[in-house]
Amino acid sequence: MANRGCDVKRILVVGGGLIGIRHIQAVVAHPRCELVGLADPDMTIAGEHTRFPNMAEAPDNIDGAIIATPTHLHADHAIQAAKRGWHVLIEKPVTGTIRDAKRLENTLKMTGTTSLVAHHRRYHAPVQQLKSLIANGTIGTVVTASIIWAMRKPDAYFEGNWRAADGSPVMINLVHDIDTLRFVVGEIVKTTALRGASLRGTDRIESGAVVLMFENGATGTISFADTSPSPWGFEAGTGENPNIGTTHQDMMWITGTKGAVSFPSMTLWHGSDWGTSAKRTALDVAQNIRTPLDAQLDHFINVMDGAPPLIDVADAARTLTVAQEIEAQLAQQSNTPATRLAQG
Repeated sequence: MANRGCDVKRILVVGGGLIGIRHIQAVVAHPRCELVGLADPDMTIAGEHTRFPNMAEAPDNIDGAIIATPTHLHADHAIQAAKRGWHVLIEKPVTGTIRDAKRLENTLKMTGTTSLVAHHRRYHAPVQQLKSLIANGTIGTVVTASIIWAMRKPDAYFEGNWRAADGSPVMINLVHDIDTLRFVVGEIVKTTALRGASLRGTDRIESGAVVLMFENGATGTISFADTSPSPWGFEAGTGENPNIGTTHQDMMWITGTKGAVSFPSMTLWHGSDWGTSAKRTALDVAQNIRTPLDAQLDHFINVMDGAPPLIDVADAARTLTVAQEIEAQLAQQSNTPATRLAQG
């Protein structure tokens, strides 16, 4: 294992897609990191940096690998990295299957390497503030949680790639919202999902509604669509993604026995009963000192030095389990309303 206690961590990024390039930029800009290079078979990507056609060609003296390849490759690439003694930061979803997650978890234990999974929303200061607010009982016992994620993805997003048939927003987008709910409200123990009509002329899942039951007795809903240009969604509301337009509109609403809160504005309400209007309570909203991606890299450095991960493979596998259950329910349903009604 290389340079475990060294102040500057040598990092390899694996996968040069949109998120891989953002990881490269974060590593290059970080004073405690040195970019070893990018491993990707497309040697035209990020040409100004050292390139490797695959992980096997990278040198041994690496402290950590950031796995940003397609989901079905996460487990094999992270296992390959762990066997070389490298800590791993793995993009979400953690793996393509729960079986792969278990296989990866076993390898990490065997090699003594650690993992961090890139559910980066956990690093948003307002998300952490929301978690503390709920844990402290500020709105009482949580009763309901509702999320809307709706945006129109451009047609080019689906052209000539795997997303045209297998680009469900459940595994690409909702997996983040599911993890946020787990982080803020609690474990999800049951799901029921209904599929919306497919409007792009394919069998791909495009929209739907999900009902959730939390371990603590609260219930929740998620309405989602990648065919609607709405102002509601985590990325639009927080402005976290430079590729998605910012609206600063709330997209999550949580009610409790003493009040309610909406996110990301962190608008807080308190009340007693229906005879008196709920009153807005002033709240200083936490601000991100660093971008969540940069804060996540800060934490990955600490994890390499022995700090406990905010979310490891085992934790992320629980988020994956919920997402896969929802995906499976939706996949079993027809993509046209008329057929669904005929099926009863």
